[in-house]
Amino acid sequence: MPNVKWQQDDAAPAEIKCAFSSDDFRLQGTLHLPREPRPNLIVGSHGLYSSGESPKQVALAHACRQMGIAYFRFDHRGCGRSEGRFKEVTRLRGRCRDLIDAVAFLRTEFPLGPRLGLFGSSFGGSTCLAAAPLLEPNRMVTLAAPVDSRSILAANETAPPVEPPFLDAAFQFDLRGDLRFITDLLVIHGDDDTVIPAGHARLIYNGVGDPKRLLTIPGGDHRLSQKNHQQRFMDATLDWFRPLRPPIE
Repeated sequence: MPNVKWQQDDAAPAEIKCAFSSDDFRLQGTLHLPREPRPNLIVGSHGLYSSGESPKQVALAHACRQMGIAYFRFDHRGCGRSEGRFKEVTRLRGRCRDLIDAVAFLRTEFPLGPRLGLFGSSFGGSTCLAAAPLLEPNRMVTLAAPVDSRSILAANETAPPVEPPFLDAAFQFDLRGDLRFITDLLVIHGDDDTVIPAGHARLIYNGVGDPKRLLTIPGGDHRLSQKNHQQRFMDATLDWFRPLRPPIE
């Protein structure tokens, strides 16, 4: 497995800037296209306060493109370059619509293969889990994803990851009842995550169907800030997405 860096390489892969609509919002993203005809597609969903420019998504997009898989990273409504006021529009349901509309847009506008992958980091992982029963991805990876909101606040009483009024008004979800409809999932979580307790990963893993895999990274924090933890995440993720590569002729 090649050593994958978080930073973007100087020799940038083919990238297409895209804009699409979800509800009444114009969302911005970047499609990384390989040279292979009709490549299969992976769509990434970023964390609560992040954007499609997160280093892990940029690195993953480049690596997937090198494997012959298209990757789309975008800014959810209210984030990055996309339209919307963050506190007014950030809801799990809205982010699910963003993700579903992104897939529909890409399949309409680009000659892509039939297989779909999803990647979600933190709240983006929750978004992927919530949208998966409708999108039916062939492969999915979640990183440090919360399965419900109530236990996040309980685990962060002194310094909650979101402001309590915002949490009470908008950030309410519990996905445990929907997990039985999900398969083909790799769950990754650092066991030293002080934002989203690592127990969420076990709940997700136990709730979904086979095939599935759970990777717990010893000492890993929420952002996987150490380079060796980043590499373990990248290696495992690329290996899980490997079935989406074009067939070898």
